[in-house]
Amino acid sequence: MARPKLLPDNFTLCLIGTVIFASLLPVHGQAATAFNWVTDIAVGLLFFLHGAKLSREAIIAGATHWRLHLVVLLSTFALFPVLGLVLKPLLAPLVTPALYAGILFLCTLPSTVQSSIAFTSIAKGNVPAAVCSASASSLLGIFITPALVSVIITSQAASGTSPWHTVWNIVLQLLVPFVAGQLLRPLIGGWIERNRGVLKFVDQGSILLVVYAAFSEAVNEGLWHQIPLAALGGLLVVCAVLLALALAVTMFVSKRLGFSRADQITIIFCGSKKSLAAGVPMAKVIFATHAVGAVVLPLMLFHQIQLMVCAALAQRWGARDLSAEKRAGQKGATAAVVRR
Repeated sequence: MARPKLLPDNFTLCLIGTVIFASLLPVHGQAATAFNWVTDIAVGLLFFLHGAKLSREAIIAGATHWRLHLVVLLSTFALFPVLGLVLKPLLAPLVTPALYAGILFLCTLPSTVQSSIAFTSIAKGNVPAAVCSASASSLLGIFITPALVSVIITSQAASGTSPWHTVWNIVLQLLVPFVAGQLLRPLIGGWIERNRGVLKFVDQGSILLVVYAAFSEAVNEGLWHQIPLAALGGLLVVCAVLLALALAVTMFVSKRLGFSRADQITIIFCGSKKSLAAGVPMAKVIFATHAVGAVVLPLMLFHQIQLMVCAALAQRWGARDLSAEKRAGQKGATAAVVRR
């Protein structure tokens, strides 16, 4: 039996199920403390495996394309925060203050790695540049995201610690395992390439663990009594508007700056996406425990919207390029016959 087209992917269904489970059976007390330790270990393992997986050759291959990377980084860490702040009069009335803080946090996050590269490949874009750009965004986000949060988010959702303390915590929990994975790549990189399912399991499993712990704490603090149904509908509109504007701006700018079609595709996909894998662990470190659930809710919704929209765009652009290649091949064959 074919899978219904409108049915979300399995991971999205797991995310929804995790939120429902945490709403009905939230963890609390000493069990919550133990669960937080488990999530810290899972997140550290996740970034360790990502460090071991990342190919240095691919990074070097795309690193020289500095103009493209600069555009992507400006879109990720400048355009999004500006949109979140400038559009506040339009966006804030649609959601609660806690959800708006989550929207601003979403705007400070780095780009995705896996899906940006995958969509760039499907759409016939510059894959080596996508690998380098998305990876650089992810690494720089460890330092840039907490700094941006400290500047643009002034709500009580923030943990109240200094930005440098937050950066140090993120370095210990995310960057140190990542660097350790890179250093051990010569020993375990081949095994990871042969067992990609392990990385996918740790990737998705760690996110589900953090989401369950975050929403459990939020539910214990009365999350669903604080967020009306209308605010959830407003959140859907806000996420859609942000993604549409990011896609439109990256399309326009990359074309006006004279980038090739392959580079334009890379800029659009890397510059318009936000990382759930990096965002959820960062939220756990940056924000007060009881606020994490509301903060990551916009990110979870934006993540699903960006996957559906970018998948449709990638398939459309990839099919168009394939048709163009076929037409070019047919013209070449016809010309060869005429010459004979």
